Order: sequence, then structure tokens, then C-alpha cells
Amino acid sequence: MNSERPRFWLWAGAALVAGLLLRLWFVGYMARVAGDSLVYGDLAKTWLQHGFYGFVENGPTPGSIELRPTLIRLPGYPLFLAACFRIFGMENYRAALFVQVAADLVSCCLAGALAGRLFGHHARLLVLWIAALCPFTANYTSVALAETLVFTTIALAFYAFARWQDAGLGYNRWLWVIAAALAYSILLRPEQGLLAAAIMPPMLWAALATRARRSRPLYSAMPVVAAALCVILPLVPWTIRNERIFHVFQPLAPRDANDPGELSLPGFGRWYDTWAIDFASVDEIGWPMDGEPIAFTALPARAFDAGTPAATEDLRRRTAALFADYNVTLTLTPEIDARFDALATELIRVHPVRYYFGLHIARMLDMALRPRTETMPIADEWWQWSAHPGQTAFAAAYAALNLAYFALAFAGFSAWRRRAWRSPNTTGPDQRAYRELAVAMAASIVLRAILLLFIDNSEPRYTLEFFPVFFVWMGALFAATSQSPSTGRTAVDLRG
Repeated sequence: MNSERPRFWLWAGAALVAGLLLRLWFVGYMARVAGDSLVYGDLAKTWLQHGFYGFVENGPTPGSIELRPTLIRLPGYPLFLAACFRIFGMENYRAALFVQVAADLVSCCLAGALAGRLFGHHARLLVLWIAALCPFTANYTSVALAETLVFTTIALAFYAFARWQDAGLGYNRWLWVIAAALAYSILLRPEQGLLAAAIMPPMLWAALATRARRSRPLYSAMPVVAAALCVILPLVPWTIRNERIFHVFQPLAPRDANDPGELSLPGFGRWYDTWAIDFASVDEIGWPMDGEPIAFTALPARAFDAGTPAATEDLRRRTAALFADYNVTLTLTPEIDARFDALATELIRVHPVRYYFGLHIARMLDMALRPRTETMPIADEWWQWSAHPGQTAFAAAYAALNLAYFALAFAGFSAWRRRAWRSPNTTGPDQRAYRELAVAMAASIVLRAILLLFIDNSEPRYTLEFFPVFFVWMGALFAATSQSPSTGRTAVDLRG
């Protein structure tokens, strides 16, 4: 073992160097600071310069300013940017991206370390390489959004879960690491409450399941209860602040990203949901609405499918007229929104199954399996070979690689489940101790998939949160094996 240790660290160091170079390439050539990135950045600047969480707007007199509070974004990522701006200079987004590079490499190390504890020393190194060279997660280190930090909190929470189990399931430092990772994950993105929902019940089950603890269930459950309280604790001042300023109960960020009192025009969104599936629709129709011109020709045929040729042609004509009226003012007025809502009602009546079921599933599959090229100079309609054969070939290869990650991850989880649940003669006490962790990881994937069924913007980045779990699951395919002396069957070295 001692002779193998230098070789292991040599290869681990090579993996981290390769991962670093990949991420630096993305930061150097694919850096992206736009849209939501600037919203986060403005919140961070206002926080630093005025001690106020909101936006700076022009005041009623020339040269004056007003501070407008907001609750459309949780403070986790603005807090990260504010720290980077304070250390490296105001609006130094590139420095923040470099910090994200470091955070993502930490995520890779955590995934490898967890795989090593579960599946052995060999899996640890291979998972580190797999995670370090994954272009999909590496790409988002070059985007000033919360995704990279979310990956780190996910990897840290699951790694700390395993260490907490090993340390005895009580009050130990890993319990507080779990709580801190889950709390900050929620502050980064509100849907990360699902991560806590996936982890806390298996933690409670693990605390109550051991024979020594069954006689004192309340005492055994208290560490998990304490951790759960710590997870929600940071949301308390945020909720109080929103109640005091806006007079609303809003512990997270609102789904429609509107502040209380802002004009809400849901008709366009309802119409959009009656036909939209892929990211191209988000980029060409959804985001430009209310401020940018939109080409009517970007709409797919299903946006006018009214059941019969005559009705379809009538719906196409009315939709074209509506787009023409919008493109005159580039403003989503209440009158235009009402016309979109009327079109939505008609399409829902003709295609209720498609609206209530089919499109939700199609959008989730698009988010999971689409080529992850949305931040690259690749056409949204990447499949149009005649228009851009090189981009089509690259995107197809990217899609195949993405599919391979999904396939290998689920194959790995299946192998882990078979060893842990279906081979009692070859399952040691350490492996049984990690069943709760397996349940938590699987629950995090299932809960997020269910959530994505109700997301109208099919952005592929919403499924990147699968990957910290996928990396670990792939490690099961490389689990170290040995022969059990008592049975002659294959047993798994889980501790590494």
C-alpha cells in the first residue's frame, strides 16, 4: 500500500491539473456574464456600496438615486459575488470565475473521496478523473451563475453524510457540515430545499435504525432535528425582512421572479406552455418577450395546431397578427397578454393531454438529454445539418457524451443497489451502513426530476445538479473486489 500511495497522488494530481486546464480554457474562451449574472452582480454591488439588498435606480431629480428593495433572488450567490468584489475589486467577475474553478475542483475531490469510501481506492481515482474531465460541469465555472457553488454543496453534503455515519450518527463535526452545506445550497437556489428533503429523512432513519438507539428514539433523533433547524435558520431573517418590507410571507424566492406589487401578465406564459419544449424556444421566444423583437417564423408548427386544417390556418393567422402588433412596441401590454391568454385557452381545449402531461415530460427530457452547448457559439437548432454541419457534428457528439454519463451513472447505481440489497451473504456491515446514503442520493435525483416536470423554461443547466451524484454512482462500476473466504463469492471493499 505504501508503495502505491505516491503513484496514487501522482495520478490524482494529474487529474486535478487536467481539470484545472479544462476549466481555465472555458473561463478564457467561453466566459459569460449576462442576464441573471448581472442581476446577481447588481445586488452584490448595492449590498457593498449601500449596505442594502436591492437595486440602485435613478431618483426623481437629476443625479439622485433611489434604492429599491427586492426579493426576486436569494442572497447566497450575491453574497459570494460581494465577497469576491470586496477582495478582488468591484465588478471583477473574472476573479469570481477563478474562485468557481477552485470550488468545482473541490467538488471533484469530494466526489472521488466519497466514491473511495463506498467502492474502494481504485474507484476513488477513476471518479476523480471522470469528474475533473466532465466538460458540462467545467463549462459552468465560466458562467457567473450559482450552479458551480450548488455542485459543491451537493458533493459536500453527501460526503459529509457518509462521514457522519462513520463517526457514529451523533453530534459530531460532520453533522454541522451537512447542515451548513444544505443551508447554503438553499440560499444559492430555492429549489435546493429538495436536497434537504432528500437527505434529512434517510439521516433520521439511520439515526433511529441501529439497535442500540431503538430504545431511545427521541434522544437518537435529536442530532438530526438540530441539523434540520440549522438548515432553515438562515431563512428566518430573510423571511422576516420580506415580511417587514413587502408584507408577504416569502421564505424563498418567488417562482415568477416578480416583486410584490409588480404587474403580473401570465397570459403569455400560459400560451408559451401550450407548445414550448426545447431550449431554442426559451432562447428565441421566451427570454426576448417584453423588450426585444421576436420572429414569428421561430414558432414550431405545434404552436398553431388547432385540430383541423381550417382551424390551424385561422390560429396561425391570428398568432402572426399578434406577433406583428407586439413587434411594433416591443412591450407586453395587458391587451396583448390577454390575446395570448385567449390563444392558450384554445390550444388547451384542443390538446389537453399534450398540455397537462406530454409537454411536461418532453421538456424534462430535453433538459436532461439536449447537447449542453447553450453557453457556446452553437446554433440553438443544432440539428440543422445543412445550415452548419460542423456545429451539428459537435453537438451530436456532446449529446452522445451526455447520454453516456447518464447511462453509466444509472448502471453504477444499479450495481451498487444489487450489492447492498440483493447479496446478503456478501454484504458487510459497512455496506449496510451506507444504504441510507444510497436512498438519499437516489431521492435527490427523483425529487429534482419531479420538480423539472413543472418548469416551463427547459434550460439544460437545471439538470446539471444530477452530475455530482452521477460521478459517485459511476464509481460502483470500478468497485474493488476480493474473494470472501467463507463463501467464495465476490465481496466489495467499501472503505477503500
